[in-house]
Amino acid sequence: MALLSHCQRGDEYIAGQEAHTYKYEAGGAAVLGSIQPQPIEFEKNATLDFRKIETKIKPDDFHFARTRLLCLENTHGGKVLPFSYHQEARTFADKHNLALHLDGARVFHAVVKQGVTLADITRHYDSVSICLSKGLGAPVGSVLCGSKVLIDDARRWRKILGGGMRQAGVLAAAGLYALDNNIERLQDDHHHARILAEGLSGLPGITCDTNEVQTNIVYISTQTPEMADGLRAYLKTQGIMIGGGQRMRLVTHIDISLNAIEKTLGHCANYLSQ
Repeated sequence: MALLSHCQRGDEYIAGQEAHTYKYEAGGAAVLGSIQPQPIEFEKNATLDFRKIETKIKPDDFHFARTRLLCLENTHGGKVLPFSYHQEARTFADKHNLALHLDGARVFHAVVKQGVTLADITRHYDSVSICLSKGLGAPVGSVLCGSKVLIDDARRWRKILGGGMRQAGVLAAAGLYALDNNIERLQDDHHHARILAEGLSGLPGITCDTNEVQTNIVYISTQTPEMADGLRAYLKTQGIMIGGGQRMRLVTHIDISLNAIEKTLGHCANYLSQ
Protein backbone atom coordinates (compact mmCIF):
# COMPACT_ATOMS: atom_id res chain seq x y z
CA MET A 1 0.00 0.00 0.00
CA ALA A 2 2.86 2.38 0.76
CA LEU A 3 4.46 1.84 -2.64
CA LEU A 4 1.14 2.18 -4.45
CA SER A 5 0.38 5.37 -2.53
CA HIS A 6 3.71 6.97 -3.45
CA CYS A 7 4.04 5.86 -7.07
CA GLN A 8 2.05 5.79 -10.31
CA ARG A 9 2.17 3.40 -13.27
CA GLY A 10 5.58 3.65 -14.91
CA ASP A 11 7.29 5.01 -11.81
CA GLU A 12 10.24 3.34 -10.10
CA TYR A 13 11.21 2.64 -6.50
CA ILE A 14 14.71 1.86 -5.25
CA ALA A 15 15.20 -0.78 -2.55
CA GLY A 16 17.76 -3.24 -1.26
CA GLN A 17 18.35 -6.44 -3.22
CA GLU A 18 17.30 -8.52 -0.19
CA ALA A 19 14.73 -6.01 1.09
CA HIS A 20 11.32 -7.30 2.04
CA THR A 21 9.53 -4.74 -0.16
CA TYR A 22 11.41 -6.06 -3.19
CA LYS A 23 12.08 -9.76 -2.60
CA TYR A 24 9.32 -11.05 -0.34
CA GLU A 25 6.09 -9.45 -1.60
CA ALA A 26 5.53 -11.67 -4.66
CA GLY A 27 6.32 -8.77 -6.98
CA GLY A 28 3.21 -6.96 -5.75
CA ALA A 29 4.32 -3.44 -6.66
CA ALA A 30 4.98 -4.47 -10.27
CA VAL A 31 1.96 -6.77 -10.56
CA LEU A 32 -0.62 -4.47 -8.95
CA GLY A 33 0.82 -1.01 -9.53
CA SER A 34 3.02 -1.33 -12.64
CA ILE A 35 5.81 0.13 -10.48
CA GLN A 36 9.33 -0.83 -11.53
CA PRO A 37 11.75 -1.94 -8.79
CA GLN A 38 15.42 -0.99 -8.91
CA PRO A 39 17.28 -3.18 -6.40
CA ILE A 40 20.65 -2.18 -4.91
CA GLU A 41 23.01 -4.48 -3.02
CA PHE A 42 23.04 -3.87 0.73
CA GLU A 43 26.24 -2.84 2.50
CA LYS A 44 27.38 -4.97 5.43
CA ASN A 45 25.84 -2.53 7.91
CA ALA A 46 22.38 -2.82 6.27
CA THR A 47 22.60 0.58 4.56
CA LEU A 48 22.35 1.38 0.87
CA ASP A 49 25.33 3.30 -0.53
CA PHE A 50 24.08 6.69 -1.73
CA ARG A 51 26.74 6.76 -4.45
CA LYS A 52 25.39 3.51 -5.88
CA ILE A 53 21.81 4.75 -5.60
CA GLU A 54 22.73 7.95 -7.42
CA THR A 55 23.98 5.99 -10.44
CA LYS A 56 20.62 4.19 -10.67
CA ILE A 57 18.35 7.25 -10.53
CA LYS A 58 16.91 7.63 -14.01
CA PRO A 59 17.32 10.86 -16.01
CA ASP A 60 14.23 12.95 -16.72
CA ASP A 61 13.74 11.38 -20.14
CA PHE A 62 10.71 9.63 -21.61
CA HIS A 63 12.86 6.57 -22.37
CA PHE A 64 13.06 5.73 -18.66
CA ALA A 65 10.83 4.92 -15.75
CA ARG A 66 10.50 7.86 -13.38
CA THR A 67 12.46 7.29 -10.18
CA ARG A 68 10.10 8.42 -7.43
CA LEU A 69 10.77 6.58 -4.18
CA LEU A 70 13.62 5.31 -2.01
CA CYS A 71 12.74 2.47 0.38
CA LEU A 72 14.93 1.65 3.38
CA GLU A 73 14.58 -1.11 5.97
CA ASN A 74 15.22 -0.92 9.72
CA THR A 75 16.14 -3.41 11.00
CA HIS A 76 17.46 -5.54 8.14
CA GLY A 77 18.58 -9.05 9.01
CA GLY A 78 18.58 -7.93 12.63
CA LYS A 79 21.02 -5.10 11.91
CA VAL A 80 20.16 -1.55 12.95
CA LEU A 81 20.68 1.33 10.55
CA PRO A 82 23.25 3.83 11.91
CA PHE A 83 21.36 6.65 13.59
CA SER A 84 22.96 9.38 11.48
CA TYR A 85 22.01 7.55 8.29
CA HIS A 86 18.35 8.61 8.56
CA GLN A 87 19.18 12.31 8.25
CA GLU A 88 21.63 11.53 5.45
CA ALA A 89 18.90 9.63 3.62
CA ARG A 90 16.50 12.56 4.01
CA THR A 91 19.06 14.98 2.62
CA PHE A 92 19.80 12.64 -0.28
CA ALA A 93 16.11 12.12 -1.06
CA ASP A 94 15.43 15.86 -1.02
CA LYS A 95 18.39 16.51 -3.33
CA HIS A 96 16.99 14.09 -5.89
CA ASN A 97 13.31 14.89 -5.36
CA LEU A 98 12.52 11.41 -4.05
CA ALA A 99 9.96 10.36 -1.48
CA LEU A 100 11.38 8.31 1.41
CA HIS A 101 9.71 5.22 2.87
CA LEU A 102 10.89 3.12 5.83
CA ASP A 103 9.98 -0.53 6.12
CA GLY A 104 10.04 -0.43 9.90
CA ALA A 105 8.55 -3.83 10.58
CA ARG A 106 11.14 -4.24 13.36
CA VAL A 107 11.82 -0.56 14.00
CA PHE A 108 11.14 -0.87 17.73
CA HIS A 109 14.14 -3.18 17.96
CA ALA A 110 16.22 -0.31 16.56
CA VAL A 111 14.63 2.10 19.03
CA VAL A 112 15.54 -0.10 22.00
CA LYS A 113 19.00 -0.99 20.69
CA GLN A 114 19.99 2.66 20.13
CA GLY A 115 18.19 4.12 23.15
CA VAL A 116 16.25 6.66 21.09
CA THR A 117 12.58 7.44 20.56
CA LEU A 118 10.50 6.26 17.64
CA ALA A 119 10.11 9.87 16.53
CA ASP A 120 13.91 10.33 16.46
CA ILE A 121 14.04 7.78 13.64
CA THR A 122 10.75 8.21 11.81
CA ARG A 123 10.69 12.01 11.56
CA HIS A 124 12.96 11.79 8.53
CA TYR A 125 10.54 9.70 6.45
CA ASP A 126 7.47 10.42 4.35
CA SER A 127 5.94 7.11 5.37
CA VAL A 128 6.73 4.28 7.78
CA SER A 129 5.26 0.79 8.10
CA ILE A 130 5.42 -0.80 11.55
CA CYS A 131 4.61 -4.39 12.53
CA LEU A 132 2.92 -4.94 15.89
CA SER A 133 3.56 -8.68 16.07
CA LYS A 134 7.34 -8.86 15.58
CA GLY A 135 8.57 -9.06 19.15
CA LEU A 136 5.80 -6.88 20.59
CA GLY A 137 3.48 -9.82 21.13
CA ALA A 138 0.37 -8.67 19.26
CA PRO A 139 -1.23 -11.64 17.46
CA VAL A 140 -1.38 -9.78 14.13
CA GLY A 141 -1.30 -6.30 12.69
CA SER A 142 0.76 -3.69 10.88
CA VAL A 143 0.38 0.09 10.75
CA LEU A 144 1.18 2.45 7.89
CA CYS A 145 1.98 5.99 9.03
CA GLY A 146 2.29 9.11 6.90
CA SER A 147 0.68 12.40 5.97
CA LYS A 148 -3.09 12.74 5.76
CA VAL A 149 -2.91 12.93 1.97
CA LEU A 150 -0.84 9.75 1.72
CA ILE A 151 -3.00 7.84 4.20
CA ASP A 152 -6.15 8.85 2.33
CA ASP A 153 -4.62 7.28 -0.79
CA ALA A 154 -3.51 4.23 1.22
CA ARG A 155 -7.03 3.67 2.55
CA ARG A 156 -8.33 3.59 -1.00
CA TRP A 157 -5.61 1.11 -1.99
CA ARG A 158 -6.46 -0.99 1.06
CA LYS A 159 -10.05 -1.22 -0.18
CA ILE A 160 -8.90 -2.05 -3.72
CA LEU A 161 -6.63 -4.78 -2.35
CA GLY A 162 -9.43 -6.24 -0.27
CA GLY A 163 -7.85 -5.28 3.03
CA GLY A 164 -10.88 -3.72 4.71
CA MET A 165 -12.12 -5.20 8.00
CA ARG A 166 -15.34 -4.61 9.88
CA GLN A 167 -14.37 -5.92 13.31
CA ALA A 168 -10.79 -4.67 13.51
CA GLY A 169 -11.19 -3.27 17.04
CA VAL A 170 -10.20 -6.48 18.82
CA LEU A 171 -6.94 -6.57 16.84
CA ALA A 172 -6.36 -2.86 17.46
CA ALA A 173 -6.80 -3.46 21.19
CA ALA A 174 -4.07 -6.08 21.14
CA GLY A 175 -1.84 -3.73 19.16
CA LEU A 176 -2.39 -0.91 21.65
CA TYR A 177 -1.54 -3.22 24.54
CA ALA A 178 1.66 -4.26 22.76
CA LEU A 179 2.68 -0.62 22.22
CA ASP A 180 1.92 0.30 25.84
CA ASN A 181 3.59 -2.68 27.50
CA ASN A 182 6.02 -4.60 25.32
CA ILE A 183 8.52 -2.20 23.78
CA GLU A 184 11.10 -2.00 26.57
CA ARG A 185 11.03 -5.75 27.06
CA LEU A 186 12.57 -6.16 23.59
CA GLN A 187 15.85 -5.80 25.50
CA ASP A 188 15.16 -9.30 26.85
CA ASP A 189 14.94 -10.68 23.31
CA HIS A 190 18.24 -9.03 22.38
CA HIS A 191 19.85 -10.51 25.51
CA HIS A 192 18.47 -13.96 24.73
CA ALA A 193 19.73 -13.74 21.14
CA ARG A 194 23.20 -12.89 22.42
CA ILE A 195 23.18 -15.90 24.76
CA LEU A 196 21.95 -18.14 21.94
CA ALA A 197 24.58 -16.87 19.50
CA GLU A 198 27.46 -17.21 21.95
CA GLY A 199 26.35 -20.69 22.95
CA LEU A 200 25.97 -21.93 19.39
CA SER A 201 29.23 -20.37 18.21
CA GLY A 202 31.15 -22.65 20.56
CA LEU A 203 29.64 -25.90 19.27
CA PRO A 204 31.45 -28.18 16.79
CA GLY A 205 30.23 -27.90 13.21
CA ILE A 206 28.35 -24.63 13.80
CA THR A 207 29.37 -21.26 12.36
CA CYS A 208 27.86 -18.22 14.04
CA ASP A 209 29.33 -14.71 13.85
CA THR A 210 28.37 -13.17 17.18
CA ASN A 211 29.56 -9.76 15.98
CA GLU A 212 26.66 -9.74 13.52
CA VAL A 213 24.05 -10.17 16.26
CA GLN A 214 22.71 -6.72 17.12
CA THR A 215 19.08 -7.36 18.03
CA ASN A 216 16.96 -10.53 18.12
CA ILE A 217 18.07 -12.38 14.99
CA VAL A 218 20.80 -15.01 14.92
CA TYR A 219 22.14 -16.66 11.76
CA ILE A 220 23.94 -20.00 11.94
CA SER A 221 25.41 -22.34 9.33
CA THR A 222 26.50 -25.96 9.53
CA GLN A 223 29.46 -27.58 7.80
CA THR A 224 27.22 -29.58 5.46
CA PRO A 225 23.54 -29.60 4.40
CA GLU A 226 23.27 -33.11 5.84
CA MET A 227 24.36 -31.85 9.26
CA ALA A 228 21.69 -29.16 9.14
CA ASP A 229 19.03 -31.71 8.19
CA GLY A 230 20.13 -34.03 10.96
CA LEU A 231 20.14 -31.27 13.56
CA ARG A 232 16.65 -30.16 12.51
CA ALA A 233 15.31 -33.71 12.67
CA TYR A 234 16.81 -34.33 16.10
CA LEU A 235 15.56 -31.04 17.54
CA LYS A 236 12.08 -31.84 16.23
CA THR A 237 12.05 -34.99 18.35
CA GLN A 238 12.77 -32.74 21.33
CA GLY A 239 9.89 -30.40 20.53
CA ILE A 240 12.07 -27.68 18.97
CA MET A 241 11.28 -26.50 15.44
CA ILE A 242 13.95 -24.84 13.27
CA GLY A 243 13.47 -23.94 9.61
CA GLY A 244 15.81 -22.95 6.83
CA GLY A 245 18.44 -24.82 4.86
CA GLN A 246 22.14 -25.08 5.63
CA ARG A 247 21.98 -21.45 6.77
CA MET A 248 19.34 -20.96 9.43
CA ARG A 249 17.75 -17.87 10.96
CA LEU A 250 16.80 -18.05 14.64
CA VAL A 251 14.61 -15.28 16.06
CA THR A 252 13.99 -14.63 19.75
CA HIS A 253 10.70 -13.03 20.75
CA ILE A 254 8.18 -12.62 23.54
CA ASP A 255 7.29 -16.34 23.55
CA ILE A 256 10.91 -17.55 23.77
CA SER A 257 12.10 -17.68 27.38
CA LEU A 258 15.63 -17.94 28.72
CA ASN A 259 14.78 -21.50 29.73
CA ALA A 260 13.88 -22.25 26.09
CA ILE A 261 17.22 -20.82 24.96
CA GLU A 262 19.13 -22.97 27.43
CA LYS A 263 17.12 -26.05 26.47
CA THR A 264 17.88 -25.46 22.78
CA LEU A 265 21.58 -25.02 23.42
CA GLY A 266 21.66 -28.19 25.49
CA HIS A 267 20.00 -30.30 22.81
CA CYS A 268 22.19 -28.83 20.06
CA ALA A 269 25.30 -29.63 22.09
CA ASN A 270 24.05 -33.16 22.74
CA TYR A 271 23.43 -33.85 19.04
CA LEU A 272 26.61 -32.26 17.72
CA SER A 273 28.80 -34.03 20.26
CA GLN A 274 27.72 -37.28 18.68
